[in-house]
Amino acid sequence: MSEITINIDGREIKTQEGEYILNAARANNIFIPAICYLTRCSPTLACRICLVEADGKQVYACNAKAKEGMSIVTTTENIAKERRAIMEVYDVNHPLQCGVCDQSGECELQNYTLEIGVDSQSYSIKDVAREAKDWGHLHYDPGLCIVCERCVTACKDMIGDNSLKTVARGSDAIDASFKESMPKDAYAMWNKLNKSVIGLTSGEEMLDCTSCGECAAVCPVGALVDTQFMYKSNAWELKQIPATCGHCSAGCQINYDVKHTSIENPENKIYRVMNEWNYVSLCGAGRYGFDYENRVAGKDEAAFNNAIAAFKKADTIKFTSTITNEEALILQKLKEMHGYKLVNSEAKAFQNFLGEYSKISGTKLYGSDLKRVHESNFIISVGAALKSDNPNARYALNNSMTVNKGAGLYFHPVSDPIIEGLGKSIMCVNHKPLAEEAVMYLILDLFADKTKLPSDVVNYLASFHTKKTITVEESVKEKVVEKVIVKKLNEETGVEEEAEEEKSTMVTKTISKEVEVDENALLDLVGADAGFSDALAKNLAKKDSFSMMVGPDFYTHPNAKNLARLVALVEKYSAFEIVMIPALTNSLGVALICELDDAQGSYTIGYNTKGDFTLSALGNGDLDMPAMNQQEGTLTSINKRVNPTNAALEYKGYELSDIARELGLACEYTIDFTEQLPTASGFSTKKFDELPNHYENDGTEVRGYILENLNVACENDESVEPFIQNELTGQIIYLANPVRQFSEFTNKATNLKEQAGLYMSAEYLAQSEFNEGDSVVIKNKDNEIKTQIVSDNKIAGSIFVLPTFDSNLNAEALFSGYRFASASIQKV
Repeated sequence: MSEITINIDGREIKTQEGEYILNAARANNIFIPAICYLTRCSPTLACRICLVEADGKQVYACNAKAKEGMSIVTTTENIAKERRAIMEVYDVNHPLQCGVCDQSGECELQNYTLEIGVDSQSYSIKDVAREAKDWGHLHYDPGLCIVCERCVTACKDMIGDNSLKTVARGSDAIDASFKESMPKDAYAMWNKLNKSVIGLTSGEEMLDCTSCGECAAVCPVGALVDTQFMYKSNAWELKQIPATCGHCSAGCQINYDVKHTSIENPENKIYRVMNEWNYVSLCGAGRYGFDYENRVAGKDEAAFNNAIAAFKKADTIKFTSTITNEEALILQKLKEMHGYKLVNSEAKAFQNFLGEYSKISGTKLYGSDLKRVHESNFIISVGAALKSDNPNARYALNNSMTVNKGAGLYFHPVSDPIIEGLGKSIMCVNHKPLAEEAVMYLILDLFADKTKLPSDVVNYLASFHTKKTITVEESVKEKVVEKVIVKKLNEETGVEEEAEEEKSTMVTKTISKEVEVDENALLDLVGADAGFSDALAKNLAKKDSFSMMVGPDFYTHPNAKNLARLVALVEKYSAFEIVMIPALTNSLGVALICELDDAQGSYTIGYNTKGDFTLSALGNGDLDMPAMNQQEGTLTSINKRVNPTNAALEYKGYELSDIARELGLACEYTIDFTEQLPTASGFSTKKFDELPNHYENDGTEVRGYILENLNVACENDESVEPFIQNELTGQIIYLANPVRQFSEFTNKATNLKEQAGLYMSAEYLAQSEFNEGDSVVIKNKDNEIKTQIVSDNKIAGSIFVLPTFDSNLNAEALFSGYRFASASIQKV
């Protein structure tokens, strides 16, 4: 798109050709009222209050696109009448319960009623019973609903669950006289509003979705409310603490809404999490998993002294990536000072993968981010269970398809109804575990520029192709001419005479012919169905922006080194831009900051993981540590952005910086290390208090800073290993969490209670000897565990899933790094 100049209310502004007028105005701080429109979503024209005049013609700002030289007037006498009538209609039969409404104080109906000056009511109609609904984690009150459809739009265009829709209200018809007496757009809006409320797509009584709560977040009134927040607080009582979500690697911007716990207890409590929903969507863990803090009465000096003694004895620090960059740097400095081994297996695997990728790419980091995925119109996902590994990656995929009319390929062994439900333009290929290299070779074969690809790779790809002559039957139409005798009247004699005429007809015949076809063995190796090639060609039509997301299955794969090189070749020799999904909250930051070791020594300090002496923010260790919502620091996201996070709640105990100081490291606060983060890995020398955390009106992300993607020395060798087909035998299990769970911190959250166990698809259970709730023993060469069967309708097929969010399950004992394994399952 090219930059153009338009005029709004006499002010010349710059925008992109084809941008919606409403977005152009917002980006330049020009106010146009709008209720139904959501940035990043398709316009619905439900509210019609965004009327403007463009080049003398009345249009809807949310749906009309800017053109060079366009002159726009935001308010005219007629538009003012329409807006006032629309707001009066919204107020018809709206309950006067603002004093107890959860949205009061941040209600857009209140705001616009006052803004437009509605001080009287011209319209009325008999109300109908609209009973409130309990949908599980959400409460819906149709009496408060203005049917703006933002919830429906967010669920469809942002999230991809498609769980909500408008349903019939069952009301009386509007008096016909209003059609003539009131402004036409106001009447059209009222006519639709009067007929509708919001209902569930499934037709069931309870929501069955991924429970992100985005629909409640975008609701402009109090119709959709998080059940856990109902009647808990007035909006104006809450203090917003800007932060970064600490659950997955998306690094979503959030605000913790806090106030005192009660009259008796002045300590702050988190009541809810809010987000800038026009620019970022939260998953259910980010929205509801907020009360995982580690409350302690004070500093336990005896435990601290024991910790110092343990550090002096230890040779290893083992830790997870649910820590800040600053904490990672403290651990690295302690390693340099005292020679500790630093062990973090998942971050080490990612570090190795990035290192091997860099040898061909020539850059320290992958080149793209989720914003580019949103903007693309053809996307490939490999090596990731998107809905749980990084929900924002799934949202980006869905948003691309709904708003950009995009398409995509999803390669993964576990069949996923959530991804399949995103639409017909997503092609899901459920390859076998250990076939990831074949998938990457197929992608190179389909999309790489073979005139530039290394010749040995081109030759290897050619070896999968064979020419074959086959006989096909084809239907053809053929013209058949026959002579027939007809009777005609001789006009001169008046006598009917016989004459011969030709009559032609079209007949369809089936003929056989021999054709030469190209058979690609890679399609069979990845399990693509017979119609794959034709469907792909159709989905690729008019696509010009390509992204590929690479997930954690690749990093711990037995041939991760080769996969990393294949990923780099795809980025270098095709149109695809690459984004990699870090496995945990700050895996990327840890991988860039710490020199990680493969094996631990004889005495281990565990940080948020079990050790001989354990530091824990979960309250289950030998010395308590602060949880992420009690800390200041930075986190490095999938988007290579270093985001600040703030403490929402007080922590009264010892912190890692206290231990470091006692061990000889000069520091007062953890955030003293923000400016010391290694520039050799792309970090900046900015101080913590210099880091912003917000979005501009045009959607620009002003949060922290973006890592510098440094150039590294390339190898001349771009060779890759051939694919050697191996298969797991027996029952296959997969290490992944269910929707809304990531770690023991989400498991601790009150609103995210989930039963850990062996997850089986409902379709598998229906035809197997197993039943939900059965106790089973899962055994393989590495270990055995005992657990219960849990039915999960968010997966399909016959691969079972074991989660990591509950350490009591000890699921990782059955796996040797790679996320897939074989096991036997027996009832107890």
